[in-house]
Amino acid sequence: MSVEFFITSIVVILLPGIGVLYTLAVGLGRGFRASVSAAFGCTLGILPAAAGSIVGLAAILHTSALAFQVVKYIGVAYLFYMAWSILREGGALAVSEDKTETSHLRVATTGMLLNVLNPKLSLFFLAFLPQFVTTAAGEGTSALVLLASIFMLLTFIVFVGYGACASLARDYVISRPVVLVWLRRSFAGTFGFLGLRLALSDR
Repeated sequence: MSVEFFITSIVVILLPGIGVLYTLAVGLGRGFRASVSAAFGCTLGILPAAAGSIVGLAAILHTSALAFQVVKYIGVAYLFYMAWSILREGGALAVSEDKTETSHLRVATTGMLLNVLNPKLSLFFLAFLPQFVTTAAGEGTSALVLLASIFMLLTFIVFVGYGACASLARDYVISRPVVLVWLRRSFAGTFGFLGLRLALSDR
C-alpha cells in the first residue's frame, strides 16, 4: 500500500456521505454500540461495489443505461425512505436513554443496503482502485483485493470514530428536545437531498 493510497482513502472516507450520515444518526439515536453496528453494515455494503470493480461488473453499470437506472432508482427510493424514517417518531433517529430495544442486525442491514443500493459506489471503485495498482498484470487482481480490503478496514475505523463522537452528544440531545427536532429535520433533509441529487444524475 502506498502513502498516496492511504492519504487519498482517508480523505475520501472522511467526506460526509450517506454512510457517514447514517452512522452519525445511529450514534446520536442509539448510542455507541449501535453506531459500531452501523459502521460495520456500511463497510459490508462496500463489498459488492469493490468486488464488482475487481471482476468488471461495475463496467456493466457504466455501459448499460438500463442497469444503471434500475439500481439508481432503487437507491433513490431507499434514500427517500430513510428521510421519512428519520422524520417520524420512533424512527431511525429516535433518541432515548433506553438502549435495550436496539436491533443491531437491523441497524447493520440498513447501513449495508444504503451502500449496496448506491450505483455510484461501484463506478467510484472502478475509477479509484486501478490508479494504485502498479504490479504486473498477473498480480493485478490480488493487488486490487488487497487495496479494497484496506479501504474497507479504514472505512470501518473512521466510521466507528464518527459514531463515538456522535454518541458522546447523546446526553446533550436527550436533555434538549428542540435540538433533536432540528437534528431530525437536518438529517432527513440531507437524505432527501442526496436522493433527489441521485435521481437527477445521469452517471
